[in-house]
Amino acid sequence: MKRSRVNDIMRSADEMIRAFGFTLPPFAYWTPEQFQARVAGAQHIITTRCGWDITDYGEGRFDELGLFLFTLRNGHLSDLKRGGGMCYAEKLLISRQDQLSPMHTHVLKAEDIINRGGATLIVEVFGSDDAGGFAQDRGGVVWCDGIERRFEAGEKLRLAPGQSVTLRPGDWHAFWGEGGDVLIGEVSSVNDDESDNIFREPIGRFAAIEEDEAPLHLLASDYPAWLA
Repeated sequence: MKRSRVNDIMRSADEMIRAFGFTLPPFAYWTPEQFQARVAGAQHIITTRCGWDITDYGEGRFDELGLFLFTLRNGHLSDLKRGGGMCYAEKLLISRQDQLSPMHTHVLKAEDIINRGGATLIVEVFGSDDAGGFAQDRGGVVWCDGIERRFEAGEKLRLAPGQSVTLRPGDWHAFWGEGGDVLIGEVSSVNDDESDNIFREPIGRFAAIEEDEAPLHLLASDYPAWLA
């Protein structure tokens, strides 16, 4: 993705988030230079990769296959593994109309996916086989707004604004906006985007950035190069 496109997506995402009454935290608006000046005090943000995350899954087709995310808060895997401390994470996402976030599951992370506003969010769900792999013919159980719901393999859950689904490790899922763009909330256990996204098809988690202009704000994937 070109950096200019990333910058434009940041601007439009911020407008949509504000339109639904949310405001991103102050560090969202730091310039790269301001972030570099605050490195010492911002280690938790950096090490847990909070902040902007815009991906085309390495395919170069963001409008068709992509996702906007902003990690608001995140704990450490060490806390999750020992069962105490900051064991949770929270994100805001934007799924555009017919923009696919591809089929995947998580090994450790359980998550609530919440339609915070906009159009209908479609969540397509499949179960796992006995080894945890994608099962074309297996359903399972999720919770929709706290109510247990059994699903058939490939069932498409339709979440209107205010509705949610709880997904556990081994629940394979893909999602997209239907009829318009959707602002999504994600509340989960600790988020590890480096190793805990298992995609059905071989695909990249992060976009490769072509630097055609200066960054408006740093992506979380920029931190190793810019804040070392």
